[in-house]
Amino acid sequence: MIHLWLPLALSAALFGVGLYGVLARRNAVLVLVGVELMLGAVGLLLVTAGVKHADAYLAGQTLTIFLITIAAAEIAVALGLVVLAFRARGQIDVTAARGDDE
Repeated sequence: MIHLWLPLALSAALFGVGLYGVLARRNAVLVLVGVELMLGAVGLLLVTAGVKHADAYLAGQTLTIFLITIAAAEIAVALGLVVLAFRARGQIDVTAARGDDE
């Protein structure tokens, strides 16, 4: 059995890298990768909490399955929108969409 701090530290590191990806990247696809990393970190945290505080309904694992399902739907819709934006503008720079280039 591993210590509790190891998955918590890994979850915090994954969330931090994902947050950096969302805040620092200009490419929309890399922003989506950052969001997926943050969702993965939350899933790991839910599974860790579910194992630590086991209940009859396996709430942590069940919520993680819902999270994975929502993340898959989110990435499908978001990638569709990114492809649509790329076809319309020829770029997927998120700062250009806000008008921050000038």
